[in-house]
Amino acid sequence: MQLLVCSLKPGPQASSSEVMARQVLDAMADHGVAGDTLRVADYDVKPGTAADMGEGDQWPQIRSQIYDADILVFATPTWVGHPSSVAQRVLERLDAELSETDDQGRPELFGKVAVVAVVGNEDGAHKIVADSFQALNDMGFTIPAGGATYWNSEAMNPVDYKDLDQTPEPVAATTATLGRNAAHLARVLGAQQYPAS
Repeated sequence: MQLLVCSLKPGPQASSSEVMARQVLDAMADHGVAGDTLRVADYDVKPGTAADMGEGDQWPQIRSQIYDADILVFATPTWVGHPSSVAQRVLERLDAELSETDDQGRPELFGKVAVVAVVGNEDGAHKIVADSFQALNDMGFTIPAGGATYWNSEAMNPVDYKDLDQTPEPVAATTATLGRNAAHLARVLGAQQYPAS
């Protein structure tokens, strides 16, 4: 599993998106899934829609880790009702995968599972999840039932997720379902890939 944390903050600054992504990692660990966390802001990801944008572009390293994983966790904060600019950059770079196919003509990302985690201090989580699901599915990822978890603070009374004393029970339950279903779906697709024709 590969966790892409699309916080605007580079490491090691504290990030609510990373806290939630690690909770997803913990939920999947309960089902025998291990993974790595990568904070995209720590890398020089050039703008564009190619797999490699040339000198200095570090997207190819991230892309390689996505290909090595069966599950992608896409974690983003909410900014003015939208995913972060870092998250949008990731989706733009994944656009290159539309033309990548295996030896049977299937998109290379077929058989990989993607889930979404969203945190923020304003509304917008449902739209971010919907937009992210559509983009990730377009690239070839499969979305499991219950494939998203999110938390938004009360309007005009902001609190950061990372500063909560404990995870709200509905969020913990949703994250546990996400972990269980994503692990199950990855095993199903690992055992039986989509048909080529």
